[in-house]
Amino acid sequence: MTCKEFLAQLTDYFDGKLAADLEAEVRTHMGKCGHCEVVVNTTRKTIEVYRNNEVYEISPSLRERLCAAIMSKCKGKKPGCSSEE
Repeated sequence: MTCKEFLAQLTDYFDGKLAADLEAEVRTHMGKCGHCEVVVNTTRKTIEVYRNNEVYEISPSLRERLCAAIMSKCKGKKPGCSSEE
């Protein structure tokens, strides 16, 4: 299983809707791929925070850096890179 295939199954994995053999394949991939394991752990924590309605206050500077990093990733660039580089 590739990381792309893994990510395609992620929603069904969290919803418990994967067939047993596919779930085993997802778990095996996650056990071998640190990046995908981080994605699962981060997604799991995000779901927990959302379900618990926990509110975390962050400073305006952190919020700005976080938004910039997200937008940069969405555009396929590294954080801190200007569009003129």
